[in-house]
Amino acid sequence: MQAISKILPKRISGEQLFMLSVLVVNGGNYLYNLLMGRILGPEKFADAAILITFLLVLSFIAMTFQLVTAKFSVLFENGTLKRFIGRTYVHGALFGVFMGAAIFIFAPQLQQVFNTSTAIMFKVFGIGVPLYFLMSVNRGVFQGKKEFKSLSITYQGEMLSRLVITFTLLFLSGLESSVVISLGILISFGVGLVPFKYKNISLSKHIAISKAENKQVRNFFLLTAFYELTQIIINNSDILLVKHYFASYEAGLYASLALIGRIVYFVAWMFVMLLLPTVVALKKEGKPTAHVLFKYVGYIGAIALVIVLGCVLFPKTVITILFGSEYLSMAPLLWKYAVATAMFAISNIFAYYYLSLDKYVPVIISAIFGMLQVGLVAVFHKNLAQVVHMQIVAMAMLLIIQMIFFVISNRKEKRTIID
Repeated sequence: MQAISKILPKRISGEQLFMLSVLVVNGGNYLYNLLMGRILGPEKFADAAILITFLLVLSFIAMTFQLVTAKFSVLFENGTLKRFIGRTYVHGALFGVFMGAAIFIFAPQLQQVFNTSTAIMFKVFGIGVPLYFLMSVNRGVFQGKKEFKSLSITYQGEMLSRLVITFTLLFLSGLESSVVISLGILISFGVGLVPFKYKNISLSKHIAISKAENKQVRNFFLLTAFYELTQIIINNSDILLVKHYFASYEAGLYASLALIGRIVYFVAWMFVMLLLPTVVALKKEGKPTAHVLFKYVGYIGAIALVIVLGCVLFPKTVITILFGSEYLSMAPLLWKYAVATAMFAISNIFAYYYLSLDKYVPVIISAIFGMLQVGLVAVFHKNLAQVVHMQIVAMAMLLIIQMIFFVISNRKEKRTIID
């Protein structure tokens, strides 16, 4: 887990180390999914894709706790910070227990809704949910304090343990593949808790957090939770709807398409991790922040352009190398899905930027277009191509509106400074 940090020269900054680590983690997660698609085939991969989607949904929900912890780790200090972190751990654990219990209890119903081979996979997954919320709060502390080495280790540990454990059990045990995958996910959550800095925690009631600070935390939590809900809808509703409306074989094909096309989004995620604490710190110091937004939008735009061009020029090559010839029917849709994801990734940077500044309008905009995407796919799903086209329409409109909001908001701020 610490191999990357040991190999690199000491002059590399913490941000550069984290970016490299995220690329390694994303590469490992991609390898995990690609091997799964090749080994299991389209039908069984459809079940695996549901668990992977559940994991993504969980990560978005838990990201609320991580971002709240990260932001106020920048703003709070000393005893107030320790008290805040301790309280956030308690709230995260309680929410995780509630959510995990719900998944465990309603596992049979989830099996019916998503047409999976067994309900046990949902029960095993549910057991691990509380650990994931604890892990997310822990990561939030590292993110806010810019302890990028420790943050990198938690992500590397989660990824590597899931990769090794899952494929070891797939080859050595006789368990159902979906159960093996859920076990690998469960164990990886525990490994991802390392390192865990218990000295950052205080549950002492003698350390008070003022009413104004409590209100600030509550408002940001609700705003972030609402935005992460829109992320869940936009980023995962298509796979869940396709699994519901289409046969397992087609759902498995679509899952492979989604996995390749989302490369842009997963790369963009590392910039979000860097953007939030930077913007919050600059705002705290009264310094301008727009240049941070421009920098990361530029990075993501350039990466997205390269990926989309690759999907346009070599779709069959990309699919054959990554998933195999069984999935080649998805080649014509690959670049289109990548375009939809690229637009979402860029609009996402705008939304997180304003979230860092406690501005809620972009969050509402995302929610509206997230629901629009669900509505369009629910109505127009004659075939998989139509599903992708509906996402392009929704994400194009979302990006345009986010950019218009930025231009209007930026003009208002300049006028206020002049006046």
